[in-house]
Amino acid sequence: MQETKEGQTRVETNRSLMAIIIKLLSTFAFVLIVNSQAQTITNESTIISFGSSLTPHGNGQNSSLWLSNSGLYAFGFYKQGDGYSVGIILAGIPQKTVVWTANRDSPPVTSNATLLFTSEGRLVLRTTQGQEYYVMGDSSSQPPASSASMLDSGNFVLYNSSGGIIWQSFEHPTDTLLSTHRLVAGNELVSSVSDSDHSSGIFRLKMQKDGNLVQYPVGTPDEAPYSYFTSWTDGKGANATLVFDVNGYLYLMNSSTGLNMKNISDITNGGGYYDSNKKTIFLMKIDSDGIFRVYSHGSDDHASTGNWSVEWSSSKDKCDPKGLCGLNGFCVSNGDDPELAAACRCLPGFDFVNKADKSSGCKRNVSTEDICGNERMNFTYTMEELPNTVWYDNLYSDLSFLEKEECKQACFKDCNCEAAFYKDGKCTKQRLPLRFGRGLLSDSNIALIKVYTSQLPIEKTNFPKEIEKESTIRREFLIIGVVLVSFGCLMMVISIVLFNKSRFWTYRRLGLHNEVELGDEVSLRPFTYEELEKMTEGFNEEIGRGSFGTVYKGRIPNSQKVVAVKRLGRLLLEEGDAEFQNEMKAIGRTHHKNLVRLLGFCREGQNRLLVYEYMANGSLADMLFTPPGGLDMIPCWDERVRISCGIARGILYLHDECETQMIHCDIKPQNILIDDKRCPKISDFGLATLLKPDQTRTFTGIRGTRGYVAPEWHKKLPVTVKADIYSFGIVLLEIMCRRRNVALDLPEEEAILEEWVQNCFENGELWKLVGDGENVDMSQLERMVKVALWCLQEEPSLRPSMKSVLLMLEGILDVPSPASSNSCYFV
Repeated sequence: MQETKEGQTRVETNRSLMAIIIKLLSTFAFVLIVNSQAQTITNESTIISFGSSLTPHGNGQNSSLWLSNSGLYAFGFYKQGDGYSVGIILAGIPQKTVVWTANRDSPPVTSNATLLFTSEGRLVLRTTQGQEYYVMGDSSSQPPASSASMLDSGNFVLYNSSGGIIWQSFEHPTDTLLSTHRLVAGNELVSSVSDSDHSSGIFRLKMQKDGNLVQYPVGTPDEAPYSYFTSWTDGKGANATLVFDVNGYLYLMNSSTGLNMKNISDITNGGGYYDSNKKTIFLMKIDSDGIFRVYSHGSDDHASTGNWSVEWSSSKDKCDPKGLCGLNGFCVSNGDDPELAAACRCLPGFDFVNKADKSSGCKRNVSTEDICGNERMNFTYTMEELPNTVWYDNLYSDLSFLEKEECKQACFKDCNCEAAFYKDGKCTKQRLPLRFGRGLLSDSNIALIKVYTSQLPIEKTNFPKEIEKESTIRREFLIIGVVLVSFGCLMMVISIVLFNKSRFWTYRRLGLHNEVELGDEVSLRPFTYEELEKMTEGFNEEIGRGSFGTVYKGRIPNSQKVVAVKRLGRLLLEEGDAEFQNEMKAIGRTHHKNLVRLLGFCREGQNRLLVYEYMANGSLADMLFTPPGGLDMIPCWDERVRISCGIARGILYLHDECETQMIHCDIKPQNILIDDKRCPKISDFGLATLLKPDQTRTFTGIRGTRGYVAPEWHKKLPVTVKADIYSFGIVLLEIMCRRRNVALDLPEEEAILEEWVQNCFENGELWKLVGDGENVDMSQLERMVKVALWCLQEEPSLRPSMKSVLLMLEGILDVPSPASSNSCYFV
């Protein structure tokens, strides 16, 4: 028995050694093939010379294709939809397979088109309308060719007069790799729309320059939250290459050429599928479902049927690719074998945009455009649970220590909340669209979706006479009841007025010359000067001083609620009483979580005072520059990012979302207050128009604080919302770097924050902007710096809108480099 075990061990050892030897030999053979490919052109291909042409149908056999020497591969026309496209076809097997497409996103041409290798050395596609397209990209990027060949490797090549390669399809892959084909660092494969439509799909496989092979959805940055497959080889070999060899091996090597290649990762986990007794063809393809697979086609067992066999795949679960079901859709596995069973579903209250294409995503089945401000339609809604699903987290509010029902109510009461995620006592409010959704049986995350229904007026119908008569009688009783109730209410009001006559005349004195009281129109509480004097104990405790006056701490007597009372300086227009009323109306109608709430006002004689909610943590300037609680009060990087987004949302509300558009004119850290939950809130909005034209205190003859004002103020140009964008850019830099925009105690090159950041950005030294010991996401830092530099463009039209700023800060919108273009306009 012992001898038998020893024999089995020796057999297994010999097999392992044999597998290693085969792999080494295949690697060596691959290198030899790559290095000798240019020298064996004439032996394995047919030379295509000037004047050669193809048509989709042709007049004779194979006249629509240029075949390789063995006839295995062909270049030319293939059928796509109602027309024809140009590409490389695996033609030597029964199931003709497209492996490469030229100009894959161009529409197919008609049967009258011609593919021509011109005497000028260009490969062009001509249509019957006289249009002409270069098949191999922009002709200005390469010299004219002298000949072309379709090689037996599946590579289509253009040569110069010396026989050197000037272009080859292997360097411009679409969705497929063939044997001996490589995917070099920086290149990527993009899936097709479907098996019958070879235009660009929605998934990509990228060979990154850091040595990592990663899959992402198309249109997303090369960042970990967007990936759904990785080789985990980053840092193991700079400029690594993905190699697909003749035996079906798929592995990474840390050098792109020569005999010094080193295998750093075996992607197929030792899977070599070569059988010396069969003539096997291999290809690797990223399929339209987002999974890349290794396929084999053996002449012995598949030639009669023309089928491909899957030898290896990057995932066994078809729900792994992110974005498979589009926006607001999620993927679920319906059986024990997820590779065979996967389906797309929509959120509750949503339908597919295109039922024939589930990747198009889902949209609400009720139109809710401008629902927060829509007074013409009466919407009702419920919160529906979607358990065991995971999504890309796109939160705008983060709540902790809540029960599920509390999370549901928090979203239910917020008209801006479209969905919420609840997991383990944490609740996050979400904005639509939701992305990258999938169902997982073991996940405890619950998606709470707001489902809308609209109640439309009931149409008039023809009732029977008996019912109509009964309705008339009920209507008469209803009218009588309403009259009696109204009369009773009127008597009650008169009694209350008479009973409180003295108090009524106290408030009556607030109106001058029988003017209408402002409080009735804006739902703000009117205070007398005497009341505010008592609330602040004679304006004793000063808590702030700013552009518009001094702020005192006060307390409302009955509720003991702490408030901030701002006593406006005598900087108002002498005839500005009506303007003061109008501004109070506008400010009173604003309500946003990132704006300081105005609670009341006093307009008595020459006194003008405003009563605001109290901000327990002072201003952003206190928190960043002189934290009252010491270093522990300084916000960390993640909190600074959250604060920046909160300020942007507040400004966006003032610019675009409130009923009366407001330009703040004085965005700075001192005017951004922090509440007890460390939420940023903008103050002093709507007051800029009340300043005298010649006012000069903390202003410089213009509305705004030195260091934060936009250049157009100095040039006496018309001022728009873009002035606030500029000020926000300065504040954003101060938040990131935790320092003031001008610091004369620093070296000269660092004294002006804007100039220092610009230099660090241009020199690739952004790490200098943050502390050595701080944990900072450098890609996030770079994005925020680029956003700030766009905000600080001298030309107002080049600055982005606040909506674009917010989308860029949140990573939803890509940020172009500020140095890349001077003509980049934002919406």
